[in-house]
Amino acid sequence: MDNNKQSQNWDLVIKGHTSLFDLKFKDLWHYRDLLILFVKRDFVSFYKQTVLGPLWFFIQPIFTTIVFSFIFGNLAGISTDGVPKYLFYLSGITAWNYFADCLTKTSTVFRDNANIFGKVYFPRLIMPLSIVVSNLVRFGVQFALMLCMMLYFYLFPTPGASFTITLAALLFPFLVLLMALLGLGFGLIITAMTTKYRDLTFLVTFGVQLLMYGTTVIYPLSYAREKGYAWIVDKNPMTGIIEAFRYAFLGQGELSFSNMAYSTIFTIIILFMGIVIFNKTEKNFVDTI
Repeated sequence: MDNNKQSQNWDLVIKGHTSLFDLKFKDLWHYRDLLILFVKRDFVSFYKQTVLGPLWFFIQPIFTTIVFSFIFGNLAGISTDGVPKYLFYLSGITAWNYFADCLTKTSTVFRDNANIFGKVYFPRLIMPLSIVVSNLVRFGVQFALMLCMMLYFYLFPTPGASFTITLAALLFPFLVLLMALLGLGFGLIITAMTTKYRDLTFLVTFGVQLLMYGTTVIYPLSYAREKGYAWIVDKNPMTGIIEAFRYAFLGQGELSFSNMAYSTIFTIIILFMGIVIFNKTEKNFVDTI
């Protein structure tokens, strides 16, 4: 009997106690097919009952860009450092929307998927990862929209405004990765906290909107320096990312090693904290949610 037990090869071993830092990254690879299924589910379910469907990918950034250009560009008269206004605001909106979507949608993972988590085992980190990956589709569409607008302003330049694509565009995959991981890290921390403090759910969307004004989405970093607020704006890790993004594709903005190092280190710390806290919470969240 003992020999039969020893000869059995189990596909899954369930352990009662695991280390806090046992993050089970190997399980993520084994369940990669499930990740793909969740990505498809998120995309289809979100737009299944909408009239315009994926066209909302274009509508939201276009209208936001028009409103920002009118309010901040025309009424407030905020400089865009010589970049066409629509390009300046669309570039900031494109980068910020991806980060914000990763954060806000990840921040409700435990609440939105409590029924699934309580019924079957799979690496819980698969769910927030699927959100980050599915948001890449929306980001890709909005980035393509930005490229189309760049082509338009290249063919029909605006007097007194110009842009230039620089070699820093090679950093594009790294910048997207930073945005994704930073949003994921913050989202994991918040979703773990909302299992006990539901009020945080109501504060996330409002807080993300306020945080946007603490980055260079609607104004250049040079404007913040002129007003004496650069020391605050620089503390936001998204500032360095958005500035590098603009410098890469528009030739305006500030790309410095110190800002990128700060954003990278900050992202790594937040992501590590988020994964550890998420890993600890997912073991007993069903009892508290």
